[in-house]
Amino acid sequence: MSERGSKGSSGAKKGGQKYQNTFAYTHNKGSKTTKKILALPVDGLCKRCTDQILWRKQYRKYKPLTVVKKCVWCQLKKVKKAYHVICDDCATSKGVCAKCLTAEEIVEGINPKTPQEILKEEQELERKLSRMRERQRRSYLRKLSRGDIEPDQVPDIGGSYDDFEYTDSEDEQSSDEESGGQEKEKNN
Repeated sequence: MSERGSKGSSGAKKGGQKYQNTFAYTHNKGSKTTKKILALPVDGLCKRCTDQILWRKQYRKYKPLTVVKKCVWCQLKKVKKAYHVICDDCATSKGVCAKCLTAEEIVEGINPKTPQEILKEEQELERKLSRMRERQRRSYLRKLSRGDIEPDQVPDIGGSYDDFEYTDSEDEQSSDEESGGQEKEKNN
């Protein structure tokens, strides 16, 4: 029977992958599922398993659990995290990784944000944007989509529009032309 995997017919391991990826995978920004998956915490695992789970999240290969699984050790339906085989209680009491069951050093939680915190941040951003004028809102949305600023860098205008800076070159040119034309009219 032929062997599957990384060994050839002679038993020697193959080299690395033939075609290297030239660019990183980018998530669909508007996907609710992606936001939910990225918000799930990664804890109770060893370094190797943590890296595997983070890779799955990064490349959209992570599939969250829909139904609670049975723990392999205590036989109770308490496993709520995908790819874990034992519950958190058994893993902490025995001091092992909840995925591969090895007694290596356990990495602390990677993603401490809960879905409620992420939802609260999104609502705060929407509130800030709703207080802005249309021109300001579109300018900040452009900057957010380009990655020039982070959502927490959007100012809370709260009624005062004087401290907002327009950084689009078209806006600056048109305002210079308008102010130059007004000065000429005042001089005549």
